[in-house]
Amino acid sequence: MNPSKLPRRKVTQANGDDSGDKLDQLLLSSAICNNEDLGSFVRKAFASGKPETLQHHLKHFARSKESEIEEVCKAHYQDFILAVDDLRSLLSDVESLKSSLSDSNSKLQSVARPLLTSLDSFVEARNVSKNVNLAIDSVEACVQLMEVCSRANSYLSEDKFYMALKCVDAIERNYLDKTQSSKLKKILEKKIPEIRSYIERKVNKEFGDWLVKIRVVSRNLGQLAIGQASSARQREEDLRIKQRQAEEQSRLSVRDCIYALEEEDEDGIVAGIGDDGNSNGGGGGGLGFDLTPLYRAYHIHQTLGLEDGFKQYYFENRKLQLTSDFQVSSMTPFLESHQTFFAQIAGFFVVEDRVLRTGGGLISKMEVENLWEIAVSKMCSVLEDQFSRMQTANHLLLIKDYVSLLGVTLRRFGYPIDALLDVLSKHRDKYHELLLSDCRKQIAEAIGGDKFEQMYMKKEYEYSMNVLSFQIQTTDIIPAFPYVAPFSSTVPDCCRIVRSFIEDSVSFMSYGGQLEFYDVVKKYLDKLLSEVLDESLLKLINTSVSGVSQAMQMAANMAVMERACDFFFRHAAQLSGVPLRMVERSRRQFPLRKARDAAEETLSGLLKAKVDGFMTLIENVNWMTDDPPQDGNEYVNEVIMYLETVVSTTASQILPTQVLKRVLLDVISHISEMIVGTLVSDSVKRFSVNAITGIDTDIKLLESFAESQGTHLSDGDANQLKLALAESRQMVNLLVSNHPENFLNPVIRERSYNALDHKKVVIVSEKLKDPSDRLFGTFGSRGSRQNPKKKSLDTLIKRLRDVS
Repeated sequence: MNPSKLPRRKVTQANGDDSGDKLDQLLLSSAICNNEDLGSFVRKAFASGKPETLQHHLKHFARSKESEIEEVCKAHYQDFILAVDDLRSLLSDVESLKSSLSDSNSKLQSVARPLLTSLDSFVEARNVSKNVNLAIDSVEACVQLMEVCSRANSYLSEDKFYMALKCVDAIERNYLDKTQSSKLKKILEKKIPEIRSYIERKVNKEFGDWLVKIRVVSRNLGQLAIGQASSARQREEDLRIKQRQAEEQSRLSVRDCIYALEEEDEDGIVAGIGDDGNSNGGGGGGLGFDLTPLYRAYHIHQTLGLEDGFKQYYFENRKLQLTSDFQVSSMTPFLESHQTFFAQIAGFFVVEDRVLRTGGGLISKMEVENLWEIAVSKMCSVLEDQFSRMQTANHLLLIKDYVSLLGVTLRRFGYPIDALLDVLSKHRDKYHELLLSDCRKQIAEAIGGDKFEQMYMKKEYEYSMNVLSFQIQTTDIIPAFPYVAPFSSTVPDCCRIVRSFIEDSVSFMSYGGQLEFYDVVKKYLDKLLSEVLDESLLKLINTSVSGVSQAMQMAANMAVMERACDFFFRHAAQLSGVPLRMVERSRRQFPLRKARDAAEETLSGLLKAKVDGFMTLIENVNWMTDDPPQDGNEYVNEVIMYLETVVSTTASQILPTQVLKRVLLDVISHISEMIVGTLVSDSVKRFSVNAITGIDTDIKLLESFAESQGTHLSDGDANQLKLALAESRQMVNLLVSNHPENFLNPVIRERSYNALDHKKVVIVSEKLKDPSDRLFGTFGSRGSRQNPKKKSLDTLIKRLRDVS
């Protein structure tokens, strides 16, 4: 082997003369030793067309490694021979040891055979003991498992689902893995999910039943809550009435009035709604407001690990219920269904408020706010639509009142109601326009049936209902009954209509979010009085009043209505919570002044027409009489007789002094104008001094009549009536004066003749100056001396003609 390899190594060395091939060989050897890629050498060999060289180098490298192996073997050959020798020397020792061990084994087995038999018995007994203990443990575990299963079944039969789930969890956690029976384990693994599924279905059914029941409960609950808000509002109104009575008493009395207002505990009202007395807030006492099924379902789903899913399920179902509550039936008028509609929504959010506060996170505050925003938006939409259709003020007020109660109820639970109040405020003008329209019809009916007769009251309650309730009495003394009022039935009828308008207006404005609304109520009250009542009364006066008695009754009615209007504004202020002193400071003009003036003008006109009929008798006066009538002319006696009859029988009884004074002033002034007009008219060509003396007597009779009215009027008013005859009195005084030229003196004229027109003075004076006048003829026959009065009168006439 060695001789064959040595020549090949020499051949290889002989071929190493080529330095280029040797370099390639060294590079290839280095690459192989370093485990490098030989791809580059292969590609180079084939690229140069000399793959044989590469093959030669590889063979050379292989032979060089074989030689190295041979050298290593030669180096360790001697050690190998020595080791073989050592092994051969040990072979005999091993054989002897084997023989010794065999003998020892035989002896050991013969000695240990009884022990082995005993050991086998022990091992068998121990295994039996282990099996018995294991069986006992298995039986005990099965007994415990059966007890837990029995408790679970008992809880399921009693619908104690939470305890049943706890038992199932205990079985799954503590017993299932320890159960040796594979069959029992399979049964348990199958039944546990079924039990959980059964419990989930059961509580979901209970929850579904609760959802159905809570809708009915919510309606009743909403009605109760709104009813309690209404009761609280009524108590507030009662307190305000007591306060107003106390303020009125203190205003009318000089003594200090002490009164106290009881405070109402609103928290008690709120707590009474749905209060169950339980710490978890699950029940609702007598209302049936029971949240137990809900909280039970929530608790069970928490135990099942389905909490989030149940929360979403609850929210979606309640949202669907709320959406269905928004449905307004087109078959039933909204006026009939609005209480149920709003009570359902109110009850819904009372329930949600309780769930939010006691539900342990079942629903979040944000979710409740989202539901409320949806509800407010829908309620506003429904109100806008229904209000736009309504044409009756009372219907709108009924709905507004219930909506305001709804707002008060839910505001106590923390829900914002500004949007609802904005809708109510938005329809304020429409409501009042409808209310004005209704009042216009009612007033037309009330005054249309008036018989212009004084109202007859038999009982005190009638007096209280028709007089005291509107504060139109002139004295605090209760009259004797039967009592004949100075006004007709129109006055209390109209007062009732106006008072109802005020109360309806205040009712609409109250609890609408606006604290100070008296100015708004007063604005519409002014509109009612000045545009509706005043125009209706004015129309009645212009179309239906045809006699003096009717006109007098209307004038008396208007005087009473003036006192009633003061009551109206005080009543509006009291209901609006405004102090009366503020109303009394800002007194306004009488809003029915057009009707009042028309009534007085109509009465005056009719009286003057009657007087004109009597004044035609002035044509019977003998203007050239030699003897003046001692008791006045016929016309004035008729006029005075008629006026005394009118004043004494009716006017003084029903007309206030100021109205009577204004009417008599107008009539007496008219009589004075008629007398002067007759003297100025062409029907009287001339007259004598005796005729003027008769006229002077007539005027004195009229003045005496005026002075006699001091029994009905004050002395100052009687003097004013007397001054109404100023023109005729001054004309007669001028004609009978001895110095008529004094009329030309500005000072005297201003003092004694300020009511005379100089043109009329000229006309009347010329008639007295007529040459055919007997008085002047007599004066002319007395001699050469001229009558000073005639001379003065001529001077007056001449000067006045020059001025004109």
